[in-house]
Amino acid sequence: MKKTESGAFHFSSYQVMVVAILTFLQFTIILDFMILSPLGAILMPALKITPSQFGLVVSIYAFSAGISGLLAAGFADRFDRKKFLLFFYAGFLVGTFFCGIAPTFEFLLVARMVTGLFGGVIGSIIAAITTDLFPYEVRGRVMGFMQTAFAASQVLGLPIGLYVATHWGWHMPFLMIVAVSTIIGVVIWFALKPIDTHLALEKNETFTHHLKVTLTTPLYLQAFAAVTLMSTGGFMLMPFGSAFSVNNLHVPMDKLPMIYMFTGLCAIVTGPLVGRASDAFGKFNVFLFGAVFTSIMTFVYTTQEPAPLPWIMAINALLFFGIFSRMIPAQTLISAIPAPAVRGSFMAISSSVQQISGGVAAVIAGLIVAEGPAGEIQNFATIGWVVNAANLITLYLIYRIHRRMQKS
Repeated sequence: MKKTESGAFHFSSYQVMVVAILTFLQFTIILDFMILSPLGAILMPALKITPSQFGLVVSIYAFSAGISGLLAAGFADRFDRKKFLLFFYAGFLVGTFFCGIAPTFEFLLVARMVTGLFGGVIGSIIAAITTDLFPYEVRGRVMGFMQTAFAASQVLGLPIGLYVATHWGWHMPFLMIVAVSTIIGVVIWFALKPIDTHLALEKNETFTHHLKVTLTTPLYLQAFAAVTLMSTGGFMLMPFGSAFSVNNLHVPMDKLPMIYMFTGLCAIVTGPLVGRASDAFGKFNVFLFGAVFTSIMTFVYTTQEPAPLPWIMAINALLFFGIFSRMIPAQTLISAIPAPAVRGSFMAISSSVQQISGGVAAVIAGLIVAEGPAGEIQNFATIGWVVNAANLITLYLIYRIHRRMQKS
């Protein structure tokens, strides 16, 4: 990367290619995680499983991903990150392939566990690679662009996956992900250069010592706490979003995809803009704006009454804009915290606590809400208050991290 005389950074063609590869890779990981929930209506009767069994299939991914993140943290900085990425991506492909041929509930449960064990670490490796290859001054722009993978999976991946499942069975979307992911894996193998500069800093510490250092550094713990609370919002609101829209806001079922597609398209546009704003106006300043805006929109969203569809679409899009305005600058700030020698370990634990806290948040949300006599979601506003409380504490933690980094 070159810095011009005016102070602007110019991305090399290789760096542009790396961002594109990592974004497509993240797209496959997110799609694999998200595709299962919409397939429930097809999958449950096909395998003759109960809703509780299906819930276990969905949640086993998050919990196994969290466990693998903790295990990977002890040796994440001992290998070339390219080789580390390819190893876990290969395991992710195997797990997803087994999902695509699963004949029974037990087989699918084990397959999702394997997929989570490998796929759950990949996000942390991507974050470590991004931090290794891109300076802090432009990292917000890079992470903003990479966040479009989430939106793209919602706009393109889910509708295509559901269409394929409807016409060729619920197994086919997983096999489709395997096919696309294999191509990306081959591109990574041949196009990505070794990423091993951190190995010169490695002190050959034991697994337990490396893990202990990462888990006992006070600033790291503050960052993990912030990540934990930041995950609360999405995992508490999203599982009940469709039911709330249909049963409380009276959105027709056939109009529901329009909300998700519009929200995703808006996120594709706003994600990179938020990333650029983070680099231009300061990561914490943009995070502060995002935190305040998210709190307002969370209150509006969780207390919303039935309204015209365009208004509901706008509310959803604005809520996700607020979430992105928080997530992107916070991730960029946190990426600058770990020392290069423990960066992989830090990112692995961060990903782990995000996965586990997300699973716990979904469980807590399930205990708060109740189903009314007409199917409406009750106590949804209470979830909004819990999310906003977590948002306020996160703001305080990110502020402390920001001040600490300014002094260092």
